[in-house]
Amino acid sequence: MKKCMTAAAALTLLAATACGSGDSPSAEDDTITLGFSQVGAESGWRTANTESVQQAAEDAGIDLQFSDAQQKQENQIRAIRSFVQQNVDVIAFSPVVETGWDAVLLEAQRADIPVILTDRAIDSEDDTLYETFLGSDFVEEGRKAGEWLVDNAEGETNVVELQGTTGAAPAIDRKEGFEEVIADHPDIEVIATQTGDFTRSGGKEVMEAFLRSHDDIDVVYAHNDDMGLGAIEAIRAAGMEPGEDIQIITVDAVQAGMEALAEGDINFIVECNPLLGDQLMELVEQVVADEEVPKRIEVEETTFTQEEAQAALPDRKY
Repeated sequence: MKKCMTAAAALTLLAATACGSGDSPSAEDDTITLGFSQVGAESGWRTANTESVQQAAEDAGIDLQFSDAQQKQENQIRAIRSFVQQNVDVIAFSPVVETGWDAVLLEAQRADIPVILTDRAIDSEDDTLYETFLGSDFVEEGRKAGEWLVDNAEGETNVVELQGTTGAAPAIDRKEGFEEVIADHPDIEVIATQTGDFTRSGGKEVMEAFLRSHDDIDVVYAHNDDMGLGAIEAIRAAGMEPGEDIQIITVDAVQAGMEALAEGDINFIVECNPLLGDQLMELVEQVVADEEVPKRIEVEETTFTQEEAQAALPDRKY
């Protein structure tokens, strides 16, 4: 028994030395290695975000170790642990859900590997587990959606809500912001809400169910464009005209969503900018250089009506 304990202790010491030295495997040539764990490829927004990160890393000469979590938290945790074992210089990730990260981020902290949150934040009482957050104010996005509805609703208005992935920061916050604004307007009521998991197929399936159980839907509030596009398919299949018989509000402003808005199938889009790559690489370089960075960095975003989408589309980058 004593021999086994001694061997185990030696292995533990060896692992701690390997992971906690703070020396990057790329230290000899000064190339920064970034381990990046992406949520998945569930939407047009996510695809644009991935391409932005990959291109920016290439432009900055940063060695990007990329992992696709396929929308599963366990895959992201496994990827982060792999990055720790590889002793990368920085870890960045967009969390699938808000909670359940403390243990694995503590492992990164003990290995002296800084962590940057991108796009989505985490719910943790220990903000020393990450250096900074780069992304959007999802609550404000929900507020903007609610404000447009309040300004454009006529009389009693029944809303169905297509939520994002359960437990994900944008799903929680976009719902919160929207409800905050409509709370003072009793004529506007959310009569059904369900997750479409941020996918077009999920949005279509949930909207089909809503249409079967409700014949009085006035507005769809979708937490992203892809679910809104799925809802359009369901509404058309039910013999109604999207944008007219049922108004549609979405968040993101990706190419397909903007085209639907320009054509009148969607009525209003709140922008969520996916092009975070350049800012992320700047932060990576600053963190590696041990420079102080703000704890939260929010990207600038706007909103689009039909006319604004028509004007913006020719020069749109995503």
